[in-house]
Amino acid sequence: MPAGTLYRGREGMWSWVAHRVTGVLIFFFLFVHVLDTALVRVSPEAYDEVVATYKTPLVALLEYGLVAAILFHALNGLRVIAVDFWSKGPRYQKQMLWTVVGIWVVLMVGALYPVLGHAVREVFGS
Repeated sequence: MPAGTLYRGREGMWSWVAHRVTGVLIFFFLFVHVLDTALVRVSPEAYDEVVATYKTPLVALLEYGLVAAILFHALNGLRVIAVDFWSKGPRYQKQMLWTVVGIWVVLMVGALYPVLGHAVREVFGS
C-alpha cells in the first residue's frame, strides 16, 4: 500500500466520515435545543407551542436518530482514542471499528422497542 493511503475508501475512511457527520448533527441538535429552551424567556406561550410540536411520531423517530448519532459518535470516539494512544491501535483499527458497529447495532435494536411503542401509542392513541 502506498504511503499516506491508509484510509483511502476503506473502513477507516467511512468511520471518519460517519464520525464527522454525527458530530455535526449533534451540534445542530444542541444549537436548536438551546434556541428553543431560550424561547421560554421570550414567550412562555411560544415555548409551549414549540414543545407541543415535538410530541409527534416523526419527532420520536428523529429522537431515535439522535440517540443513534450520539451512541455511534461516542463509541467511535473511544475507538479513535485507542487508535491514537495504543501502540497496536492502528494495526487493529478495522477490528475495533467492526466491534463498535456491532455494539452500536445491538444497543440500537434494544432502543428501538421504546421508540416504536411511543410512536404507535401516539398514532393510535392507546
